[in-house]
Amino acid sequence: MSRWKPDARGRLEKAAMELYNDKGFEATTVAEIAARAEVTERTFYRHFVDKREVLFQPNALADVLARAMATAAPLAPLEMITHALTEAAPVLEERAELVRQRQAVIAANPELQERELAKLASLVSTLAHALRERGLDSTTAALAAEIGIAAFKVAFDRWINDHDQHTLAQHIRETLDAAKHLTAPAEHAAATDDGSLPGQENAA
Repeated sequence: MSRWKPDARGRLEKAAMELYNDKGFEATTVAEIAARAEVTERTFYRHFVDKREVLFQPNALADVLARAMATAAPLAPLEMITHALTEAAPVLEERAELVRQRQAVIAANPELQERELAKLASLVSTLAHALRERGLDSTTAALAAEIGIAAFKVAFDRWINDHDQHTLAQHIRETLDAAKHLTAPAEHAAATDDGSLPGQENAA
């Protein structure tokens, strides 16, 4: 018998991402994922319902956001959202390579993009609920949450394509800062000549 190896779930996830990017999501089978991870198919199904579930695991990001919003100082809505998103950033940063591989798979498959939009919608609901718990009316909470996650999506896309290796938290702060300038006079809201976000030109 082969020697038992730890972290079967992690090895399955890594194997799946590699195969999805090498062969394509549809062409990859559970048997191939299990074989590359050196486990049985039965072990795969102990950890995941199907091969799609490898990409859409329980949303740890939502749990971190909820906790961060509950403990945030009483700030303006977008300030609280900025705090919560930057607190949640390490959840993605510590898995940066897998996160980038996952995003490449989703970008190549329209049917997976729909599931990803649903996941983002659940984050909007998490933030909106947290803001209502902090005393905001439903309309303000919903609007702030939608703006926050829209800014997060822009920040995330910038981060995964950032060759200068700025942190996700930095991109989140810059993008949400830019969002706050959307209703300012045009000369303040416009990006700088080099394409950076407002305020980014002064970053170290």
